[in-house]
Amino acid sequence: MKNLLFLLLISFTITSYAQELNAVVVINAEQTGKSDLQVFRTLERQVTEFINNTVWTDKNYKQQERIDCSFNIIVSQLDADRFQASVQVQSSRPVFGSNYDSPLFNFNDRQFNFTYVEFQPLAYDRRTFSNNLVSTLAFYAYTIIGLDASSFVQGGGETYFEEAKQIVSNAQQSDSPGWKPVDGPQSRFRLNDDLLSPNFRDFSKVMYEYHRKGMDIMSTNQEDAKSQIAETLQLMRGMYNTRPNNFLSRVFFDAKAEEIASIYAGGPQVKITELVEVLNRVAPTKATLWRQIKF
Repeated sequence: MKNLLFLLLISFTITSYAQELNAVVVINAEQTGKSDLQVFRTLERQVTEFINNTVWTDKNYKQQERIDCSFNIIVSQLDADRFQASVQVQSSRPVFGSNYDSPLFNFNDRQFNFTYVEFQPLAYDRRTFSNNLVSTLAFYAYTIIGLDASSFVQGGGETYFEEAKQIVSNAQQSDSPGWKPVDGPQSRFRLNDDLLSPNFRDFSKVMYEYHRKGMDIMSTNQEDAKSQIAETLQLMRGMYNTRPNNFLSRVFFDAKAEEIASIYAGGPQVKITELVEVLNRVAPTKATLWRQIKF
């Protein structure tokens, strides 16, 4: 009996305090010509532990509910403790009734330069900017959690996007690129600003209806799911009309284009003439994929 209670206590503890993210981190330092240095292996381990062991929210995530994501950091130059790098950040969420994970985020941040001394502690404090490495990783942690929440509850990601906004605000005191309005149309500032902008409220609706009313019923009613997704994607036209070639639409289709093409490349026939017109208008760079869609 005591053993049973002990096991139940352990199970409860793991369930109640599991962190939010299940991240795979890869450091690629081949471009530096110094990829065999121990510092890169240490950095990879520390970043993995920082992302996966930090408690980012006040929600209780079960082990199986942790969000799968990846951080592929490519270091192009190393000078003492100064790293010139980029990071490809990806995340996905499971689809109900299947073993398929739907991509939510696929973003290449080329403004990821930072300083790092081997074994330095990595810790996030929402009140201050400590260094660009920690702030950038924390920014993407909250963005990933926010996008995941948005796919389950309409508007569910706003709290986490606001937390990311606090990181942006704190980081603007630094000289690091990516945090200010002047840092270009594809910066962390622009991504966060668009996610919270009233001009792009339809994005939240797209994220929710695409996944909950579309992808999550695909296993039980494929025709209805395809029709719902096609209808939902019509909302992207409004975002385009507000700001043609807006950054948020690009971020969405960088993650979703291959999935959308695959959904409509076969299976039950649904009306998609208007959908194809919208896709070619709002995401013309994905035209090769849209040609795979069958009428």
